[in-house]
Amino acid sequence: MFIDIFVPYWGDPALLRETVVSVQHQDCPEWRLTVLDDAYPDTWAGDWIASLGDDRIRYVRNPANLGIVNNYRKCLREAQGELVVLLGCDDVMLPGYVRVVREAHRQFPDAAVIQPGVQVIDERGQRVRTLADRVKQRWFTPGGGQTVALSGDALAAGLLHGNWLYWPSLCFRRDRLAGVDFQDDMKLTHDLGFVLDLVFAGQSLVYVPEVCFSYRRHSGSASNANLFDGRRFSDEKRCFARAGGQAAALGWRRSERAARWHVTSRLNALVMALVALREGRRASIPGLLRHAFVMA
Repeated sequence: MFIDIFVPYWGDPALLRETVVSVQHQDCPEWRLTVLDDAYPDTWAGDWIASLGDDRIRYVRNPANLGIVNNYRKCLREAQGELVVLLGCDDVMLPGYVRVVREAHRQFPDAAVIQPGVQVIDERGQRVRTLADRVKQRWFTPGGGQTVALSGDALAAGLLHGNWLYWPSLCFRRDRLAGVDFQDDMKLTHDLGFVLDLVFAGQSLVYVPEVCFSYRRHSGSASNANLFDGRRFSDEKRCFARAGGQAAALGWRRSERAARWHVTSRLNALVMALVALREGRRASIPGLLRHAFVMA
């Protein structure tokens, strides 16, 4: 059983090289890698991947730019393995990633999603602990350091209280994704929305604490760039409103309350308002405060 790893590519060539090499260095050989180039202006990637001479690695270039969500859709359409990963083109798999998620799948074969342990790195590859990651990993990640299987109202409520997942590190059981799609009106929260849809459809998730993935967090990311202008929080409101409706239809009261109050998102907006004040971004402050204090 191999893992189908897809890298939707648009970005820094040097970081893509690091990503690809990290897959090659897995201590379990049961993987196949596809780099899906979303018409990046520089066409170097195809020649570089061909020069590796590794028949486990395939390069596909889109004739026109699809955008990240449609490129994700294409990845899932082309996937053939029982397990599939949508690996970020600047993230790094530690050598044990494939082994860890394969073992988790063996132990919990019905789980639709596997979240392994993650460390966070910066642009230079140095480990960092941002405030967001400290909160996520200390207060919201479940299991108390143990492997745990989660589902239903408890899982949905936990994710709505504070999204503790790291999207590029997730491993999916491909056949459990049928009927679930990305939401086009949630460009910046498509990842959380996708997993919540799986949970509301009755699927389960396994968290494995063994750290085997490096998630790269840097100031140039889309999520960071769109915090001050409000687009991130507008997307979050749409995501919470949709999830609240789904939870209510299922009678999942904990999830419905978590979606309605979305406390962590509000606190994040308040923190960003203080940052905006400090940095002189006064035009951003009213919108951030509205998200922090206004229910609707």
